[in-house]
Amino acid sequence: MNTFQLLSAQPWVERLGATLLHFLWQGVLIAAVYAAARRWIARASSPNIRYALACTALGVMAAAPVLTWLLLSPPAPSFAAMPFAAPVSATAPAAVRTAPISFPAIVNGVAAAPLLPWVVAVWLAGAMTFWVRMLGGWICAERLRSRLVRPAPREWQQTLDRLRKSVRVSRPVRLLVSSLVQSPAVVGWLRPVVLVPVGALAGLPAQQMEALLLHELAHIRRHDYCVNVLQSVVEALLFYHPAIWWVSGHIRAERELCCDDVAVLITGDVDSYARVLAELGMASHAHSQAVMAANAGSLAHRIARLLGEPLGESRPASRTSPGRGAVAIAMFLAVTVVVVFGQPSARPKFEVASVKPSEGQGLQSVRPLPGGLNADATVRRMMQNAYNLQPYQIAGGPDWVNSERFEVDAKAGGSASRAQLFLMLQSLLEERFQLRTHRETREMPVYALVAARSGLKLPPPKEGGCVEPAADTPSEWAGGRMAVPISSARPLPLCGVANVGLQFDGPHMQGGRVLMPEFVRMLSLIMGRTVIDRTGFTARFDFQMDFQADETTPALPPPPPGALESRNPSIQTALQEQLGLRLESTKGPVDVVLESTKGPVDVVVIDRVERPAAN
Repeated sequence: MNTFQLLSAQPWVERLGATLLHFLWQGVLIAAVYAAARRWIARASSPNIRYALACTALGVMAAAPVLTWLLLSPPAPSFAAMPFAAPVSATAPAAVRTAPISFPAIVNGVAAAPLLPWVVAVWLAGAMTFWVRMLGGWICAERLRSRLVRPAPREWQQTLDRLRKSVRVSRPVRLLVSSLVQSPAVVGWLRPVVLVPVGALAGLPAQQMEALLLHELAHIRRHDYCVNVLQSVVEALLFYHPAIWWVSGHIRAERELCCDDVAVLITGDVDSYARVLAELGMASHAHSQAVMAANAGSLAHRIARLLGEPLGESRPASRTSPGRGAVAIAMFLAVTVVVVFGQPSARPKFEVASVKPSEGQGLQSVRPLPGGLNADATVRRMMQNAYNLQPYQIAGGPDWVNSERFEVDAKAGGSASRAQLFLMLQSLLEERFQLRTHRETREMPVYALVAARSGLKLPPPKEGGCVEPAADTPSEWAGGRMAVPISSARPLPLCGVANVGLQFDGPHMQGGRVLMPEFVRMLSLIMGRTVIDRTGFTARFDFQMDFQADETTPALPPPPPGALESRNPSIQTALQEQLGLRLESTKGPVDVVLESTKGPVDVVVIDRVERPAAN
């Protein structure tokens, strides 16, 4: 006897099969009532009310099969099980299996009996697939707590504790820096941790980073991780009905809106929060649904809602959309669709891309443009932009990845964001250059930036002291030897960006309306190693700093032959005299030749890379 025959002989199979088929019409009915109620309260309700309504609908859907199972009577004994002394007619009423309550005729009568074992077999296969996928997601989420993570700087942990009190979260919450997440995320319910991507704490303005942390703390306060687990269980059990995914998608979408409201209510800065959400567009959904990430849901709808420009009904992040009863039955019977449900979303790719060697001698550039991306750079420089890395965070690979340049002209369909274009650049590097990498944490020299004894000299922003960057502004210098200047003109800096350029009298660093994380980012590029901000300064400021290139600034070229001796000070002296800042190690102040201590730095190691084939 094969497996299917053994399954067919089980007494509970027919009852379970009838329960599953009954849920086809029950799910449609519940979804219709939910849709009518949602439409009725849509304009006047808050995300919390819509979230509660969606959770109620999903709870009723989960309870419906349980109630059906209880109401259906156990199947009557089959003919083969009856004693030979009691023969019955094939037309006898006792031979017809009935239910004590009236259900639609789809599962009533002898005609449906041969179908029920097949229904159960397909459901078991699908449910097992989704359970394995769900358990795998939970395991991956738990591994995020301990794999390639390090504790966040003490200052940020203290900031998280302060924000935790403002959100009224009583449980302790740890803040970890992770190399595996692309946006802030929460893992865990009883012992929650907040994960932030590498570079986020130093690369994002403090106000925006605090808003993202408030969003994640709101998830913890609302017990969204636990709700998400229960929600995933219902999805795995009733995967075959499109209404489940439709309502579940609404829950996830409204959940993010509720947490957005908490973040905006506490910070009071809608524009800044909307801006950082737009920047998170690149981090799609690389992690499991067991992780509560800040970039979940429809970012376009969330941003438009925050800015007072609603787009209508939010588009839930579900894997299917609601369909008619025929579509539901087809999905239930199609095993291939069940397999598709378990596949992760693919990374975006360029529609067309041209790659060829370049003879360029000027500054390297990687320029995201509306509808595409242009580059004239080495593989290392393209990796820095694609993966958001500093030059010293890339290790390994042959020498040509640092010296040979390539021209890239790529076109992207639709209105791809800057972040999405860099994701597409990752795909291009992996396909055309056969790039293969892995991440690891290494102990590398680091510097600490502190206030000088004379006090900070960071003036507040001046009106007209900077210009807003245009949409097609080329990416700024991102490391590597800079070319000798051909002009001494000093244009106004871009607002919010720290720039460095070469003048005939030496390097010049300037910025308008910048925050300390941006200043530290550019300083790390100049110094060629990580700089940690320990100033505690959170306001915006304008600055200008002239200094001299020497052995402590390996990314800057020395003065050209025949140049007059520079009167500019060294960078450590310029920081102290012009900005009231000082670089130091944990052992003490930095002297003439900078000393440093070692700390953990996340590094991308090149395992394999090849020159691209001709187009």
